[in-house]
Amino acid sequence: MNQNESNKTDLNHVKRLELALNYFNSANWYLAHDILEELWHETLPPERTTLQGLLQVAVAQLHLERENFNGAILLYGEALGRLRSPGIPNLQLDIEYLCGWLEDRLTKLQDRAEGNFFEMPVLRRINDSDY
Repeated sequence: MNQNESNKTDLNHVKRLELALNYFNSANWYLAHDILEELWHETLPPERTTLQGLLQVAVAQLHLERENFNGAILLYGEALGRLRSPGIPNLQLDIEYLCGWLEDRLTKLQDRAEGNFFEMPVLRRINDSDY
C-alpha cells in the first residue's frame, strides 16, 4: 500500500469512528455496535483494545434496555477492565470520564440500588494536548 492509499484508509477509519461516536452518544446502540465492531476487526492492538471496550459498553446498554441486568453487569465490567488497561490509547476520547461513569453504574447495578438507569454514557472528545 502506498502513502496515498494509507492516508485514504486512515481518513475512512476516522470518519467511521466519528459516525460510531455520534450513534453512541445518540443512544443508537445497534448502529454504534456495528461500526465499532467493523473497526475492531480492522484494527491492531493496542487501539483494538480501546475499541473493544467501547463496543462492550454499547452492548451493555442494549442489555440494560432489555432489563438483562446480569448481562449488563458482565459487559460493563469487561469494558472497564479493557479501558483501564495500562498503555491503551484514548483515541482522543475522555476514557477517564467514561471509566468513572462505568464504575458508578456498575456499583449501582451490583448493589441493586435505585438509580437512573436511563442515564446514558457519553463519549467526550479531548485534545491530545490535554493529556
